Amino acid sequence: MAKTTHIAVISSPGFSHLVPIVEFTKRLISHHPNFHVSCIIPSLGSPPESSKSYLETLPSYINPIFLPPINRGDVPKKAYPGVLIQLTVNLSLPSIHEALKSLTSKAPLIALIADSFAIQALDFAKEFNSMSYLYHPCGATVLSLMLHMPKLDEQVSIEYSDLKEPIKLPGCVPLMGSDLPAQPKIGLVKLQAIS
Repeated sequence: MAKTTHIAVISSPGFSHLVPIVEFTKRLISHHPNFHVSCIIPSLGSPPESSKSYLETLPSYINPIFLPPINRGDVPKKAYPGVLIQLTVNLSLPSIHEALKSLTSKAPLIALIADSFAIQALDFAKEFNSMSYLYHPCGATVLSLMLHMPKLDEQVSIEYSDLKEPIKLPGCVPLMGSDLPAQPKIGLVKLQAIS
């Protein structure tokens, strides 16, 4: 059966983000064999051998596209890993857009699926008249924290680690501020405003 439905999937940098979204893609295709998927992969440097080896095992209807790496000089040297991933994606947005334009020139793009660190790329779905989906493979606590972070940032004027009371998250067990990363005030929503 010919592959007729084209979907773009945008990973975030790093093997631990690439593998889950590609495995999701493989499972999606097992249920919908007429799908063809292009997996767009931003990077800070040359793709690691582990990523290259893994992607070489993919079936022909999943096409990996490595974007040009961003300039290391454009990111802080000792950035927290989550910040580094987010900045890499933000700085790759023009390349993501170009990759999507190239894909849509060959076949209509039905849907755009983005990793949670690549959420800004979902804005391109409107331009290409595509459906958009967020892929967020984590536990409920992390998802609740990410969605609640903007409100929490407005309410808390000190470092989370200095809070005496637990942080109450909708639908989850409260967390102590000391359990959050060392740079908690740089949430994903705030980073989106930087780009």
